[in-house]
Amino acid sequence: MKKLWPLVTIVFLCLLAGCAGNEVNLDDEFSMKLEVDELQGVNQDEKPFSVAEKDGEFWLANFIFTNCDTVCPPMTANMARVQREMKESGVEVPIVSFSIDPERDTPDALEKYGNLYKADYSKWDFVTGYDQETIERFANVSFMVPASKEEGTDQYMHSTSIFLVDKEGFVRESYSGLDVPLEDIMDDLKKVTD
Repeated sequence: MKKLWPLVTIVFLCLLAGCAGNEVNLDDEFSMKLEVDELQGVNQDEKPFSVAEKDGEFWLANFIFTNCDTVCPPMTANMARVQREMKESGVEVPIVSFSIDPERDTPDALEKYGNLYKADYSKWDFVTGYDQETIERFANVSFMVPASKEEGTDQYMHSTSIFLVDKEGFVRESYSGLDVPLEDIMDDLKKVTD
């Protein structure tokens, strides 16, 4: 029996190493690590929304506004495509689309907008209910992207990216929201949700 102990120990250590191997080291997998600040608002159903509620889960985020006449419609159509792909593959994470025009984008306006893209609201929040300065600062600081009103127009300058946020509330990756790398997004989601 004494001769078996070293073998049992080696097998046990290999099993432990195998189990530990399933844990993804996010610092090795992703080059970004931006802390997302707290933001509170309401979603399209007028239910309270808080970034803190996302603690403990991965989620996707982007910035849109319903009156956008350039990039938001294709970005939102692409996000809907991502949502359908997640559902089909069984790898679903929540999606949050933050409005950068909170004055115009009431919950009702956001719901009508989401309906155009057949958004599944059980996993997708369209968020408003804060002031303009708050959302601009949130985008600038937490995601390090622009968000500001274009002078003399009713349009806004903002990021066209889709962001992956981790369980601890850090932005880990950004993807084009216009030329969506669907396969890369799905590969990354499978890595972090397996």
